[in-house]
Amino acid sequence: MITIRLNAGDVGRIRFALSPVWEAVTSVRALSNNTARSVHGPWLQKVRPTIEGDDLTLLRALIPSSGYIPDFMTPAPPRRSTSLESGLAAIAATPYELVADELGKLHHDTPHPLLPELIAQPAKALELITSALETYWRRAIEPDWRRMRSLLQEDLAFRLDELASGGIERLFRNLHPSICYRGDRVEIDRPFLCDGEPMGGQGLLLVPCVFTWPAGLAVTAAPHVPTITYPPRGLGRLWEDRQDTADSPLADLVGRTRAAIVGHLDLPMSTTHLAHQLGVSAPTLSVHLSILRNAGLLDSRRDGRAVLYHRTPLGHQLLAASTQLATTA
Repeated sequence: MITIRLNAGDVGRIRFALSPVWEAVTSVRALSNNTARSVHGPWLQKVRPTIEGDDLTLLRALIPSSGYIPDFMTPAPPRRSTSLESGLAAIAATPYELVADELGKLHHDTPHPLLPELIAQPAKALELITSALETYWRRAIEPDWRRMRSLLQEDLAFRLDELASGGIERLFRNLHPSICYRGDRVEIDRPFLCDGEPMGGQGLLLVPCVFTWPAGLAVTAAPHVPTITYPPRGLGRLWEDRQDTADSPLADLVGRTRAAIVGHLDLPMSTTHLAHQLGVSAPTLSVHLSILRNAGLLDSRRDGRAVLYHRTPLGHQLLAASTQLATTA
C-alpha cells in the first residue's frame, strides 16, 4: 500500500496536469508489459520496428519493466499543460547529487551494466537521458500525440467537473479503483511501498497518463511534488480505427463532409486539428461545425486558447445507428 498524507493546505492545492515526458517514460515500460492483444497492441505493432537502438537500450536500463523509476525523470508539470521541451529542461536542471542518489537506488533495486557510469558522471547522464528521451519521443509518441492529448484533455475536463460538482470525495471515488481518499491521506493499492515522505504544503498533482494502464505510478519522496498518475477515461478508444462514413446513411442525411466530421470526433479536436485530418480549410470547416452544433450533434468547450469540439450523445446515437444500417444493408 502506498500512502500520501495530506494536510489542510495540501487538500486545497490538489491540481491536474498532463505531461508529454510522463507519456514518454511510461511508454518505455509499456513496451515491456504489453502484448499485441493488449489495449496498446496497435501502437506496439506500429512503433516497435522504428525505435530499436542505443537510445532505447539506455531508456530500458533507466525504466525497468517493474519497480522503481528515478523520480527526476518524471518532473511535475508547473502548469496544466506543458511541452516536451519544458519537461526535458526540468530533467536537465536536476541537481547532480539527486541524479546520482536516485540512479544509485535504481541500480540497487534493478542492477544494469550501464548504470554505474551514469552514477559516476551525473552531468553526462542528464545529457544522455534528455537526448534519448527526445529521440524516442519523435519516433514513438509524436506521430500520435495529438490524439493522445485530446483524450487526456477530455479526461481533465471530466475530472474538473467532478471536482466542481461533488468535491474531493467524488473526484477520488471515480478516479481509479486502486486509489482511495480517506480525508487526511490518499491510499493506492499497490503491492509495494514507496521510500521517502513528501514535503508538506506542496499539494497533490494528478496526471492522467495513457501508458500507465492498467495501474498507475506515484511519486512520494522529497523534494519532488507528490504525484499520482492514472489511466484516462475512454482509453479503449485511443487506437480504434475511425468509422468510414463516406457511403453511410448518415452521409446521405447530412452530406459526406459533415458525416466525416461526426465520425472523426470520437475524441475532442480543435478546428485546426480536424481541418488537418479531413483536408479542408478552417473557414469551410467552421461553417459545417456551426451547423452540426446547432443541430445538436456536436458541442464544444474551451481549453486555454483552443476550442475543442466533440460529439454529443445524439451524435453518438446517429453515428451508431448509421453504422448498423450500413452493415445490415
